[in-house]
Amino acid sequence: MFAIYNKGGLNFRSTIDNLYSMSNVESLAEARNNTEEGLPKDHSIKEKNKEQGENKKSFEQHLEKDAANTYKEIANIDTKEPIFHISDLMRTDVITLESNNTVSEAYEIMEENEIRQIPILDEQTKKIIGMVTHKVLLDYIFDDLEYAEHNSQKTLDNLELREVITAHPVTDIRRVAKVMVDFSLTAIPVVDENDNIKGIVSRANILKAVANTPPLQIWG
Repeated sequence: MFAIYNKGGLNFRSTIDNLYSMSNVESLAEARNNTEEGLPKDHSIKEKNKEQGENKKSFEQHLEKDAANTYKEIANIDTKEPIFHISDLMRTDVITLESNNTVSEAYEIMEENEIRQIPILDEQTKKIIGMVTHKVLLDYIFDDLEYAEHNSQKTLDNLELREVITAHPVTDIRRVAKVMVDFSLTAIPVVDENDNIKGIVSRANILKAVANTPPLQIWG
């Protein structure tokens, strides 16, 4: 289950399929992997198929079916293995900011903790309303060098932030990984059904899990 938040609060909560059907999600990568989860594209074969004028849809279906069967045989996947949820990987010691924190405070916290993005909570409700990145802060501070110091003292509610995509704690790690890749995200906050932030998961967390869970049953 995924949700989208902005300054107005909860904007969307539904399945991964409905997430992809939304036309107003700003951060969707231009080139998205539309094949089945876990299966790579073969651009060269598709291009040759196109040039030969064969039916693209039937070719893709055949390719995906063949690739899926081959992958299962090679990986010897046991479908009875437990599915990993994002709650198994997320960090629970989440550093957060509030909308009344200043840009300068946010930048200093990122530098001190060697992180590049932090969830922002509403100062009153304590619910998530966005994510601020290191780049966004620097762009805002130095947008006008003459007023850089002045800009650094403004509060975060002055920033125009994109909608933030979140995942429910009981979400299949494969789905979270796919969303992170397709929407070009380096981290996803983990938020429960009451809009309370419970953790955060990064690409590094997922890569560590894959590296330490042979034979990659995490993707089974």
